[in-house]
Amino acid sequence: MNLKLLQSRLKKPRIFGLFVALVASLVTIPLWSFSPLVASSPSSIQFVSPQWVTANAKDPNLRVLDVRNLPLDYIAGHLPNAVNIADNAFRGPNGFLPVQYWDENKLGSIFSKSGISNNSKVLVYSDGRDILGATMVAYLLERSGVKDIAVLDGGYAGYKSSSQSVTKEFPRYSTGQFTVRDNPSIRVSLAQVKELIGKPGVVFIDPRPGDLFRGEKDIWVRNGHIPGARNIPWPTFTEAENAQEALKNPHKLKPLDEIRKLLAERGIKPSDDIIVTCSTGREATLQYIVLKHLLGYPKVRIYEGSWTEYSTTNLPVATGPEKVAQTQ
Repeated sequence: MNLKLLQSRLKKPRIFGLFVALVASLVTIPLWSFSPLVASSPSSIQFVSPQWVTANAKDPNLRVLDVRNLPLDYIAGHLPNAVNIADNAFRGPNGFLPVQYWDENKLGSIFSKSGISNNSKVLVYSDGRDILGATMVAYLLERSGVKDIAVLDGGYAGYKSSSQSVTKEFPRYSTGQFTVRDNPSIRVSLAQVKELIGKPGVVFIDPRPGDLFRGEKDIWVRNGHIPGARNIPWPTFTEAENAQEALKNPHKLKPLDEIRKLLAERGIKPSDDIIVTCSTGREATLQYIVLKHLLGYPKVRIYEGSWTEYSTTNLPVATGPEKVAQTQ
């Protein structure tokens, strides 16, 4: 359209009015009113069996992440098509605090280099007590906008003992095209924690060992826990302490009915606003995933800074055993 034609059309009162209104609206909208890019629909995280892995092995959209921290463990044997990226690669210093999750750009780069794109389905596994590394990476995938995520129940040891196929071959794959679509709704900041302490209906769950929770070990500048927090050590959700020695596996979950019963005995209800907080934000991810994605508790979030951050503040600290009722 040439300039003269545009001018002639704008002389018509109705069209001119609409044009002026449109321009005015664009000029007056402040840039900060636009929200950051966020996940557009909920993610799903499931725990899956070795048989599920075999059944889905030929899915061209499935990416497998082996997040064990020792490279030789991966080299000695791994799931077919698994790419090794150690769980400790996802964290580092932020200018003040140690072991904090990397910024969005770096997380996106790590996922891309692991062969993940935004439409990928991702299976994550580790071994032994490093189930926490597997759930941490699964949480970060959800946080970054991946929709379909799975954690291998039982980890590498459980998979291998089920006689499923393992390999020493390294997969050849293309770098993924991954853009982080941040989902801030699944985490809380220190400022939010400050406002939530002591509020009715808010429950802090702390999955650390009892001696750390009670402040009996001198590790941080200040030791103890957030006032009112419930101490439910993370291994109680797994088969780490199974009475049958052969069945002990901290990478395998207990039956969900047993976990649900444990939570009820501790007075934790699905209607609660639940914040999971631990030492560095890693332990919290197991209980977050179980509560939110497997049990369907509607409002569960992680305090990522956890005790590493909280202990550096002047916010109140409690020591000793819980000072809350065991049942409600």
